Amino acid sequence: MLMLDQATKWIVSESLPLGAFFPPDSIEVIPGFFNIVHVGNTGAAWSLLTGYSSFLAMVAVLALVLIWLFRKHLQLELKPSQWAFGLIIAGILGNLADRIRIGHVIDFLDFHYNGYHFPSFNVADSCITVGVTIYAIFSFALGQAKN
Repeated sequence: MLMLDQATKWIVSESLPLGAFFPPDSIEVIPGFFNIVHVGNTGAAWSLLTGYSSFLAMVAVLALVLIWLFRKHLQLELKPSQWAFGLIIAGILGNLADRIRIGHVIDFLDFHYNGYHFPSFNVADSCITVGVTIYAIFSFALGQAKN
């Protein structure tokens, strides 16, 4: 997934100018619903902490260290946890690579509908979201099984 994240970001950065958010600079894939854009995000999810890319890079490294230190407590010996944290770590590394290499994260998946616009994101963000969801469901199911 890390390679997919970096490959898609490279394709976007080679195909669209930075800041390509509106047609004709962006690519309209599904009219009125989905565009490929090229946005530089120095913040975190939904552009929180915009302008703090270095701080967020340090937080990413800290998160990786904490995952490693608490791997037994996180039950990383179990397959569902391995899948979940594999996705989470790939996502963290993908966005961290962007922050180190270019100073911001490349976001390019842009969904909107009927006046509502979801913040642009990338494959790494999707990996983190899916990984956290898998881990939460697994943890809840495991907790229920123990009761």
